[in-house]
Amino acid sequence: MAAPAASTSVTRPKVDLYSDTVTRPTAGMRKAIAEAEVGNEQAHEDPTVNRLQDMVAELLGKEAAVFLPSGTMCNEIAYRVWCDRGDEIILDETGHALHFEAGGPAALAGAMTRTVRGVRGIFTGADVDAAIRPKNRHAPRQKLISIENTANLGGGAVWPLETVKGVAAAARRHGLKLHMDGARLLNGVVASGISADTFAADCDSVWIDLSKGLGCPVGGVLAGSAEFIEEAWRFKHQFGGAMRQAGIVAAAGVYALEHHVERMADDHARARRFAEGIAGVKGVQVSANEIDTNMVYFQVGDTGIEAPAFSKRLMAKHGVRISAIDGRLRAVTHLDVDDGDIETAIAAVRAVAAG
Repeated sequence: MAAPAASTSVTRPKVDLYSDTVTRPTAGMRKAIAEAEVGNEQAHEDPTVNRLQDMVAELLGKEAAVFLPSGTMCNEIAYRVWCDRGDEIILDETGHALHFEAGGPAALAGAMTRTVRGVRGIFTGADVDAAIRPKNRHAPRQKLISIENTANLGGGAVWPLETVKGVAAAARRHGLKLHMDGARLLNGVVASGISADTFAADCDSVWIDLSKGLGCPVGGVLAGSAEFIEEAWRFKHQFGGAMRQAGIVAAAGVYALEHHVERMADDHARARRFAEGIAGVKGVQVSANEIDTNMVYFQVGDTGIEAPAFSKRLMAKHGVRISAIDGRLRAVTHLDVDDGDIETAIAAVRAVAAG
């Protein structure tokens, strides 16, 4: 007798603070997806994709934009456009492209990376100046600066506008292009009150993710000059990013830009409440005054439990899922988390810390 098939059921957490990528489409978004008008996006014949691209280009103050399957592809296509084999990208040592894109800059763009040490993922024009190599045949050619706004491993930190401008000025001094990984840029916009096009004004390329705080099931949109986007379309095809009747998923992005941006302020308030709620827990260290947006990084080593084990106990005993990253725990709020969920998560952290 054949053995029974392994179960494919998934135990869903009661409270999921693992990432803002775990969000599920709202009822209104599902309706927009179901009713989307579609066509061949590769031939620019999908009206919903075209509308989304136009919306993002206007939002970011750029000439054109291209809808892509993922934020990682947004970064990697931008790097491929700006860099040739062996060229170098300057970025913070905590940058997403360095740690979480499977070596994409090297594998897909053939580019090297040179890191600088910023504060919470944010570096300055002076840091760029210090990272500039002398121009000679033995050194890699530096072509690009890449900044991440908000900075993930920096705890969702929002770049000050003057710091962006300082880095942009350094880029111009040294003949480099400036790219912004804006995966959570709209969180930064809502938190700071600075518009997306103002943040992006000095950047040669910039993108926003649809599948994080905006709550879409998939996708990112890369923007820049018309010439840059024309080249980006070429690499979209080369990297396997053709999606054909992509209006089905682009409709979610249109809906999110119309309905899910301002509500991010609720996520930020809940992140601050969570940080405040665990700040007094014995053995837990969190900087509650450094919660800029929807991320809370905290340490639990003084509880006698390492971060990965602490995370497992939260889920196993309380149904609260929080990720362990680089010796820390990270909680991320999003549209599927409400006030009651935050209180449940706070209580769970207290209980696990108490043993």
